Amino acid sequence: MEIDPCFISLHEKLSFLFDSALKKSIFPGASVGVMTGSPAERKKYIMTFGHRAVTPVVKQLDKGVFFDLASLTKPLATTLAVLSLIKEKKIRLDDRLDDLLEREVSSKKRKITLFHLLNHCSGLPAHRLFYKEIVNFPKDKRQDILLSRILAEPLEYEIGCKAVYSDLGFMLLGRMIEMKSLKKLDQYIENRILAPLDLEKDLFFNLLDEKKEKKYAATEDCPWRQKILCGEVHDQNSYAVGGVSGQAGLFGTINGVMALVSMLHDIHQGWMRHPFFRTADLKFFLRKQTMVRDSSWGLGFDTPSKKGSSGGRYISDKSMGHLGFTGTSFWIDPQRQLVMVLLTNRIHPRIKEGIRRFRPLFHDAVISSLCSG
Repeated sequence: MEIDPCFISLHEKLSFLFDSALKKSIFPGASVGVMTGSPAERKKYIMTFGHRAVTPVVKQLDKGVFFDLASLTKPLATTLAVLSLIKEKKIRLDDRLDDLLEREVSSKKRKITLFHLLNHCSGLPAHRLFYKEIVNFPKDKRQDILLSRILAEPLEYEIGCKAVYSDLGFMLLGRMIEMKSLKKLDQYIENRILAPLDLEKDLFFNLLDEKKEKKYAATEDCPWRQKILCGEVHDQNSYAVGGVSGQAGLFGTINGVMALVSMLHDIHQGWMRHPFFRTADLKFFLRKQTMVRDSSWGLGFDTPSKKGSSGGRYISDKSMGHLGFTGTSFWIDPQRQLVMVLLTNRIHPRIKEGIRRFRPLFHDAVISSLCSG
């Protein structure tokens, strides 16, 4: 494959880095995307390494393979849908939980606002194994039962005083989007966010009852489902409600994720607009918020932590990104006009922790190769 001259040094570094990672079994395969420059001078590097599956049959990875994006669903789907509803004037950041969900909530939770949910400071716990109970109910009852279980969870800290990354908060956001839009979550996101960018074929929720026949990167040999997952959402709580939820369920190719993340970069820079959300609102969401001291969170997006950021040593302070449990991530560095996307299936066939050390090495290699400052 011919490499753009400006990426030759980068390609050499990444080839060595990924070859080493594959030999150490940090992940079976990876798709990589890098974008630099303004639209008039844009350069893109997209490359794949390794395999999309290693068992029961070895399968090569290519650019058309769909990855389970895991928690990238939060910024790239749920958060953008929230922005769309804000533009429609159906919700506001200071709306409280009872108004957002159009139902009574406990007095302790009544002060939770849309801002708190997006900023991961709602007081809700990080994670709960709801799926073990939910799957015992009829499919058409599971979403409502899940909502009731989340609302029954005790708060773990005072609202707005601490940042705890919470799947539960984004499960609530997914349900809120459906209630306010009167659409299924996947349909609203496809129609309002992805279709206007012609990305609905490269990014989608893979409903369990309507699974799309595509090439997928395999994920875990799941002890609960007793099979290797492939094209079926890994997140168990999302699986229990059919594969569509606010915290997980989105699948995408490297080209699809790159296109959407590059669009966010370009909107932030003032180079383009999205027809269904406002530029000023997106820029506010991308900014690190100050409600919780020392928190790195914006609204639905993360920013570099002061120490040990997955974005590496050189990522600028004004950058924004997010990680996914399956081994996915993106970072946008607007100061350098740079987008970096890493999609791996690091949990296939077993969960591995080496990705924590690998991510900053990857970003350091990109920035040191392409940027002088």
